[in-house]
Amino acid sequence: MGEVDPAFIQDQEHRPRSSIIEAENIPVIDLSPLNTQEAGDSTSDSSSSIHGLVKEIGSACKEWGFFQVINHGVSLDTRQRMEAASRKFFAQSLEEKRKVSRDDKGRLGYYDAEHTQNIRDWKEVFDSLVQDPTLVPLSHEEDDDQVTHWTNQWPQYPPDLREASQAYVQEMEKLAYKLMELIALSLGLPVKRFHGFFKIQTSFARLNRYPPCACPNLALGVGRHKDAGVLTILAEDDVAGLEVKRKSDGEWVLVKPTPNAFVINVGDIIQVWSNNMFESVEHRAILNSEKERLSVPFFFNPAHYAIIEPLEELINEQNPPKYRPYNWGKFLTNRKHTSFKKLNVENLQVYDFKVPQE
Repeated sequence: MGEVDPAFIQDQEHRPRSSIIEAENIPVIDLSPLNTQEAGDSTSDSSSSIHGLVKEIGSACKEWGFFQVINHGVSLDTRQRMEAASRKFFAQSLEEKRKVSRDDKGRLGYYDAEHTQNIRDWKEVFDSLVQDPTLVPLSHEEDDDQVTHWTNQWPQYPPDLREASQAYVQEMEKLAYKLMELIALSLGLPVKRFHGFFKIQTSFARLNRYPPCACPNLALGVGRHKDAGVLTILAEDDVAGLEVKRKSDGEWVLVKPTPNAFVINVGDIIQVWSNNMFESVEHRAILNSEKERLSVPFFFNPAHYAIIEPLEELINEQNPPKYRPYNWGKFLTNRKHTSFKKLNVENLQVYDFKVPQE
């Protein structure tokens, strides 16, 4: 990645603060009750275990917006294959990796901080869609109803990256649906309330490599942000780097990696669906001066035509809608558009759709 560019350190908002809380971790939730029954099964003798699990999920979503899950049912072999193939890909020369560079034509793939105009994060990335091709709006303009397809592109090496990725995202989908069922129950909704949003989806997986950085206190792997989609499932190696902004006091908490766990966080769409009962939380990634860090987030996103708005079951006269409806596909296309062009306006954010409070 070269030396630290001054552009990385000139933005005070982008720089890590010196005080990081390490004594506390986000909640760790054991999903083993799901291994013997369905989330909505009220006839089982162990239904009390599911009830307790639902309460844990709801509390974690409300208090933190983040939690880790163990005994989640995803095979260790599938995860290890994905990590091994990812490391082989990133170990190649920059020239080889850039043969599958992402572009503004709707092709996913590789990019790095030096290659993409406004990417300021100290990392390199490879993106792939769950559904290939994925249908999306051609433009983020409101009056343009045309659609197009985004497609994957796979490198020749390593030859098993595509197969490993596809096996991995299948497992991620299964876990995502389980988690969404638990979240639905924690909101007092039918267990499968969210399933219909994902019959056609815009979900994708990302491989992140954070190289060692000589001045980790002057840069970030990923700057502070919130995830725009529904749910993020993150696999990370044993090098700590993820920081979560604690809701109770605004302090940054360093997440301690738990072996074979996944880190889960609520995205902006759940915040809107729940009408702020569950909030998306800021997070970022710090760097290490000696070790590289690998992480694999899976972004669970709805269909391009989904209209995102507070769910009717959760609003009433005392709790009116806090957001105006917006089209997810248009929102997503706007984000991709601003990844390739330097614009004079900020990226579209969920707070742009907030209803003014009287």
